[in-house]
Amino acid sequence: MHTLMVLYGPPTDPEAFRTYYRDTHLPIARKLPGVRAIRHTVDVAAAEGDSPFAAIFEADFDSAEEMGAALASTEGAAAQADVPNFATGGVQILHFAQNVT
Repeated sequence: MHTLMVLYGPPTDPEAFRTYYRDTHLPIARKLPGVRAIRHTVDVAAAEGDSPFAAIFEADFDSAEEMGAALASTEGAAAQADVPNFATGGVQILHFAQNVT
């Protein structure tokens, strides 16, 4: 299993971010080809102090190659092109193979 993780920084308008993310961006992201599961939250808290992130998105794929193909697809390009429309706090994109212990 290979996971794509997107960490969203605090937006300038949290309510507008939540609405756009829920109503516009997530439906685009759900169309990624080959995605096995999607998880997301807009309720991120830190153990101490303020969280550096306002939202987290995860998408699971069978492999890094499947993830790469999804991101290179028309749907992946649409999802990536949409990010500047709402992510005013910036994003960090990570990906990794999952290890279950």
